[in-house]
Amino acid sequence: MKLDKFTQAYIQAMLWSSNDESDESGGVPLDQNYSEDDVAPESLEKIIAECNQFQEENADDLEQVPDMHYATDSYGSNFCTGYESAGHDFWLTRNGHGAGFWDREYNEEVTTRLTAACKKFGECWVYVGDDGLLYIS
Repeated sequence: MKLDKFTQAYIQAMLWSSNDESDESGGVPLDQNYSEDDVAPESLEKIIAECNQFQEENADDLEQVPDMHYATDSYGSNFCTGYESAGHDFWLTRNGHGAGFWDREYNEEVTTRLTAACKKFGECWVYVGDDGLLYIS
C-alpha cells in the first residue's frame, strides 16, 4: 500500500521512538528489527485513518509548514524538516515524548494549534504481538 509522506514519517517516528520490550531494560528500538511492512493490517488502517483525519482537520495550518528537506544538525545527524516532520511531530506530540511541533521553526500560533490538535487524538502505543506483527493500542 502506498502511504503519503506524512503517514510514512509518522510510522518512522513510531518505530524509532518505541522499544520492543524484549528485556528488562526495555529492549531495542523497533526500527532495528521492524519496518512499516510489519504493522498489522488493522493497525495500519487505524494509522492511515488517524493521519488522514489529522491532515484534513488541520490542513490550513499544515499548509504553512515548509516543503520537506533534510538538514544536518551540529552532530552531523540528518533530520527531516518541513511537511514530513509534521508526521513525526504528530506521533511524538500525541504521545507526550517531550518533542513535537513546538520544536520547529513554524509560526507560534500554528504550533500551538497543531499541538492542541494532536492531544485530541490521545496517546497510543505500539507493541509486538504474539504473531510478530506490530499493533497499536
